[in-house]
Amino acid sequence: MVELVEQSAKLQSFIDKWLAVQPQQRVALVFVDGQRHPGHIALAALEQELVAAAYGIREPQVAVAKLNWWAEELSGAVTSGGRHPLTQVIFDDERAHDIAGERWLAPVLAAMAQLEQGTAADFATQIIAAAPLHGALAALETAWWYGAEASPDRAARVAALNHLLYALLRLEQDADRDRLPLPMARLARHGLSRAQLRVPGDARQAAIKAQLDDLLASWRESSRLPGPLSVFRALESRHGQQLAQNAAGASDSLVALQSGQPRTGLGTTIQAWNAARAWRRQMD
Repeated sequence: MVELVEQSAKLQSFIDKWLAVQPQQRVALVFVDGQRHPGHIALAALEQELVAAAYGIREPQVAVAKLNWWAEELSGAVTSGGRHPLTQVIFDDERAHDIAGERWLAPVLAAMAQLEQGTAADFATQIIAAAPLHGALAALETAWWYGAEASPDRAARVAALNHLLYALLRLEQDADRDRLPLPMARLARHGLSRAQLRVPGDARQAAIKAQLDDLLASWRESSRLPGPLSVFRALESRHGQQLAQNAAGASDSLVALQSGQPRTGLGTTIQAWNAARAWRRQMD
């Protein structure tokens, strides 16, 4: 009994880490019942673990070690059921075994491949650089929610856009990293040095505003791409798009981005309800 309680506490700790990054998803959990769909929630928390390993660890060798562990775990989970609390919940569901083994490994391999990436040349290159990891996560998620035949194209694009928005939000903290949230062409156009990224100024504001404009344009384009969104992905995308819109119109866009996290109210509830209704309609 004690062991079961400990396992439940460990599982909840990973779910809490996901919700700490995306607190608006607490509203979505009202419409995605954890008793009926525990794998849906565990998969979202697993995605957060992989993203955190890919972007949140500053020492590449530590990130590689963690990702190698996940590669071994996901490779063996098909037959063993897994050792990690999240993997155990996911592979207790038959749909996990309906997904090809290489699809489970793809996000981990993509995460390792992008660890040494530097700052992208321009916005289009940023999207291309984010595509392998976030596309692999989107393909896995879409297959889980909707089956292997569903297109992950739209989910892949909005996943990349949300990543770039979150990276922009951390502009000051990550100004000394090899991979900057603003592309090189944008830094050059506005004459920005790394030191200037840490302090408010007209040039920094103009560069951030231009980045937000590109993100919003790409978000509008994403609506024309094929494929459904999971409830969690749809809510994340709507939240990110609204945050980008609000920040683009602010006098200090970075402050607006940072203070705009998170906002949950009636609008979030309606968005989550609409996303859940679209999911159920798609499955019917």
